[in-house]
Amino acid sequence: MHPAVSVIFFTVASGAGFGMIFLIGLGFPVGGGAGRAFLVSLLGGGLAVAGLLASTFHLGHPERAWRALSQWRSSWLSREGIAAIVTLVLFGIYALVWMLTGNRSQLLGLLIALGAATTVFTTSMIYAQLKTVPQWKSPLTPVVYLSFALGSGWLLASAFGDYQSPELWGILLVALAWAAKWIWWAHAGRARLSDVGSTPETATGLGFIGKVRLLERPHTGENYLTREMVHRIGRKHARKLRLLALVLGGVLPIVILALIALTGAPAPLILVAALSMIIGLLAERWLFFAEAEHAVSLYYGHR
Repeated sequence: MHPAVSVIFFTVASGAGFGMIFLIGLGFPVGGGAGRAFLVSLLGGGLAVAGLLASTFHLGHPERAWRALSQWRSSWLSREGIAAIVTLVLFGIYALVWMLTGNRSQLLGLLIALGAATTVFTTSMIYAQLKTVPQWKSPLTPVVYLSFALGSGWLLASAFGDYQSPELWGILLVALAWAAKWIWWAHAGRARLSDVGSTPETATGLGFIGKVRLLERPHTGENYLTREMVHRIGRKHARKLRLLALVLGGVLPIVILALIALTGAPAPLILVAALSMIIGLLAERWLFFAEAEHAVSLYYGHR
């Protein structure tokens, strides 16, 4: 699949933003009065909104994005949009009350946390429910999306919050997130289009005559399908990007958090760990799309 920059930014930024919103809703301690409350709320909500806005650039007609909300009965994309809007509206009310009164409603916070988790889950299900992409169609896909959202959200919230020993929880969450991703990579490496019943015979509809092979490409040039659905990446490049994602997104943040825990280094270094993880997740998410094989590629000779 073609790794669109807008969708990569959307899934990473909104994941981190809704991860922060989830933690804030559950009562993540933040001191410093209204100013700090505004800063933390702006960061979490801003990342979520920026990611959602970026996703519209991948649409052919961004001005018609609102129409997707009407398909909530059958579309995970529609459910994601509705969940995101409801969560952000409730979070805006929560943040306003928090800044004006200093009080944080537990009931509203729980609803916000539930909404944030639901939004990230619906985002992951846009990909996990696709039978045409065997690498994505796995219960592990929502687990990876949710764990990365929680890990990156925890690091960002810890950089501005007052949680005691946040680095210890941060190490655990980041390590578990990448463990889930490692298992996902192992699954994706074994996944084949034939596992979901997709073959050149089903792609062309010519299976009734026997084995099918491509004699000539159906088009002399590129088209929308070959640009968006048939993307190839070399194994060497994929391995290098995996290593880059793992080091920047997992190893470096854990090292920074361990350094803070062992030496008493300044806690604001957690922000460096958070930024490093987000950069690593951008590489991880690029691979998520680039390594995916869509069934339509079979029509163009891929076996």
